[in-house]
Amino acid sequence: MLHEYRDVITHMKQNDAANAHFLKIFDRHNDLDNQITKAENGDVPMTDLELEKLKKEKLLLKDEAYAMIIAYKKEHSL
Repeated sequence: MLHEYRDVITHMKQNDAANAHFLKIFDRHNDLDNQITKAENGDVPMTDLELEKLKKEKLLLKDEAYAMIIAYKKEHSL
């Protein structure tokens, strides 16, 4: 997720306990990514509607994480 901000994400993970919410979002996004991949590969049965719901949730989390990364980057002059 947001690989172009890998350095900022690493900084956030290492340097600020206040980023617990970001870490929760990050972990949930990765969990959803794994679930979606398994469903798309046919490893886990899932309806199209269920898959679409997971993808929408993943996108919302990505948008939220992106906003947090940009704010953190600006606040810390990264």
